[in-house]
Amino acid sequence: MKYHESEEMYLETILLLKKENACVRSIDVATELEYSRPSVSRAVSLLQKSGYITVDKSGEIHFTDVGRKKATEIYERHQIITDVLVQLGADKTVAEENACRIEHVISDELMEVLKKHLKTAK
Repeated sequence: MKYHESEEMYLETILLLKKENACVRSIDVATELEYSRPSVSRAVSLLQKSGYITVDKSGEIHFTDVGRKKATEIYERHQIITDVLVQLGADKTVAEENACRIEHVISDELMEVLKKHLKTAK
């Protein structure tokens, strides 16, 4: 997996965990993704260096404004792709799994097409 893809996966995971519980730490991300703590620690460090998150003294992860915006955009892409696939007849679980992969490679132009499709299909 390319760094860009894993960066997005981590940001989306942190966002979803924060929706469940305001306090999110690296261990929560490791548990959710079933990754080793050292792998998540490295990713968290890279996200900090990229300016997407900060980590306070207690280990709690916080989004920067840029990080929250990026994570929200990633999640919205995921939701749109999932919704379109379900509308086309895909099983919700299959749609979710595939949306995770598609969201990392789909062009902005094609995302706009999917958004327009959802608006007209509803």
